[in-house]
Amino acid sequence: MPSLFSNYPLWSALLAIVAAQAIKIPIAYFRSRKWDAKLLFSTGGMPSSHSAAVTALSTAVGFVDGIGSTSFAIAVVFSIIVMFDAAGVRRHAGTHAAVLNLLVEDFQQLIEELKTLRINPRREKAEKLKELLGHQPSEVLVGAWLGIILSAVIYFLWK
Repeated sequence: MPSLFSNYPLWSALLAIVAAQAIKIPIAYFRSRKWDAKLLFSTGGMPSSHSAAVTALSTAVGFVDGIGSTSFAIAVVFSIIVMFDAAGVRRHAGTHAAVLNLLVEDFQQLIEELKTLRINPRREKAEKLKELLGHQPSEVLVGAWLGIILSAVIYFLWK
């Protein structure tokens, strides 16, 4: 009877997430020359951990059940949807967050200027929205390749 600990597709996907998140730290260091361990738990950036996870899962399901199986078809369609979302909808949500953050800053500056006119508007400090939500297509592609390669390596080590 298979156990949770012998579930190769599950562990392949989870390890792909961890690897992609860990790789973000040195990549960001080479870009900015600053170490940022918070990237281990952040969204967005290079490579896409979403893409790495779903492609690792699809690859593992393909190895275990075969590429003609229904479970492989489900995994591939799931992967396509997740990667499309990561590069499309979530990226645009991040762009919208950046614009909203600028509007909030401008509004708060206006309130400060109105205070000098002795007008006392109600002031609420808005929390900044997270701007790095989605991925560039290249980040999705690199994440996808990372997931496929990692899953294949794990499969041959797992056997």
